[in-house]
Amino acid sequence: MGQTQTQTADSNQADQKKFLTGAQAIMESLVAQGVTTIFGYPGGAIMPTYDALFDYQDRLKHILVRHEQGAGHAAQGYARMLNKAGVCMVTSGPGATNLITPIADAMLDSTPLVCLVGQVKGNLLGTDAFQECDLMGISMPVTKWNYQVVDPNEIPEIISKAFYIAETGRPGPVLIDITRTAQSEMMTEPFKYTPCTSIISYKPRIEPKREHLEAAAKLINGAKKPYILAGHGIIISGAEKELNELVDKAGIPVATTLLGMSSMDADHPMYVGWPGMHGNYGANVLTNSCDVLIAIGMRFDDRITGDLSTYAKQAKVVHIEIDPAEVDKNVKADAPVVGDAKAALRALLPLIKPAEHLAWRAEFDAYDKEEYTKITLKDVFHDGDQIKMGEAIAMMSDKTKGEAVIVTDVGQHQMVTNRYYRFKKQNSVVTSGGAGTMGFALPAAFGAKVAVPEREVVAVIGDGGFQMTLQELGTIAQSKLPVKIIILNNNFLGMVRQWQELFHARRYSFVELENPDFIMIAKGFGIPGHTVSDRSLLSESLDTLLNSETPYLLEIVCEKEGNVFPMVPAGSTVTNVRLE
Repeated sequence: MGQTQTQTADSNQADQKKFLTGAQAIMESLVAQGVTTIFGYPGGAIMPTYDALFDYQDRLKHILVRHEQGAGHAAQGYARMLNKAGVCMVTSGPGATNLITPIADAMLDSTPLVCLVGQVKGNLLGTDAFQECDLMGISMPVTKWNYQVVDPNEIPEIISKAFYIAETGRPGPVLIDITRTAQSEMMTEPFKYTPCTSIISYKPRIEPKREHLEAAAKLINGAKKPYILAGHGIIISGAEKELNELVDKAGIPVATTLLGMSSMDADHPMYVGWPGMHGNYGANVLTNSCDVLIAIGMRFDDRITGDLSTYAKQAKVVHIEIDPAEVDKNVKADAPVVGDAKAALRALLPLIKPAEHLAWRAEFDAYDKEEYTKITLKDVFHDGDQIKMGEAIAMMSDKTKGEAVIVTDVGQHQMVTNRYYRFKKQNSVVTSGGAGTMGFALPAAFGAKVAVPEREVVAVIGDGGFQMTLQELGTIAQSKLPVKIIILNNNFLGMVRQWQELFHARRYSFVELENPDFIMIAKGFGIPGHTVSDRSLLSESLDTLLNSETPYLLEIVCEKEGNVFPMVPAGSTVTNVRLE
């Protein structure tokens, strides 16, 4: 009898290993998917999953942020560096709604996220229970896909689908809303995780159609003034090599969008800068002079095009884009090519004839010289008593040899950084483009550093945006990762102030900041730092920042009412560029 009882107990234990709770299934699914890092913040509705996580600390690294928004932005920085989904995990109600801003940001900037969100018990859904909110309804407009799990048996399949959808085609955020019941109940089926490789209703095109490539090649080969606009899709698909080969073979001037920066070496002879509201003079004006405009992995955002009724009307347009919804949405394409940028360029290259367009490239040079004389000399070379943002960034670019990962917040400092940092290494830009999210940079820089600890990561932030997520200094301090933080402090909400100066008769309505002691705050978190306002000490201060083996904060007190030029006024034509 004793032997029979022992055999039965062993059999029961074996069966229990096959059947997991929903929370354990979440952990096993993440491990099976190859996830190593989770950014999160616990709470009541996600507590069963955090309880399961306790037993997986040897396989899953969890980073405790200080606010759910920080979890989302950190996961974005992580995803952007590794080109794979960042994972964040939060609780229901306000915990989940705090995640909506980074989800919306990720949606616009094509960043893959898998967001695991706790929800109230299944029997309480729809009752306005404590910390219940309709995350499915709230998140639907800003996610690529969302799903509510009420049955623990669904978990492996749903998580597998989530990663596939987030990472394939045009990447984006996915949200899984998991009831507390589904987390705590036992699965009635043995756990099995099968990575998703296809979905009947979702089939993104990777390889473009041959006839579309041939039509694009015909336009490019016949062009006298071809012009490439390279976007974020180049970096997402890893097509930097193919882009450079196309530029070199066909001799085509190339500009990169804000998110496409670092896909081209800033010193490449055919690189002409970036277009858009605060982009380069020639890169904007000559958009309306080219005869063939080749857009690759970009969506013709209004910050690029200005007034669509006057944008590149003289040009034939080749649009290489993986998301068919973006083709013909804003700018009509004469030769649309739907597919992955890397696959498209690889297939296009043999169809392109070698060419040189030196006279056309020289037209950009003329604008560059005027821009340099009227703007760059003043921004970079000591015009006035106060430190200028441009000179600080240019100096930092020299000291890092253009090879650091630069993470910017949103505002004047963002535009200045992308103007004066000379990117020499691929995949070095992390910024909030489509949403323009203040508070993005500090947690995103931390996430980027987690992803690529071997690279120098520098966050450049305005004094306004810094105060939106400064609590993440606690996350950085606890991790001990040497994230370098620069605050360009002009005691203003600088971009809003610039608009009020230029377009609202200097009526400065609620844009001046009475800032706290940023260095004291950093030291309160255990992070050293110092302030510099004397130009003669700027170089030494940057050395101190960059040489620090710990996190470090450098506050640079800058010119208070400096403006960022060139500037294309909102809604204006791209040829209407203000230089002052």
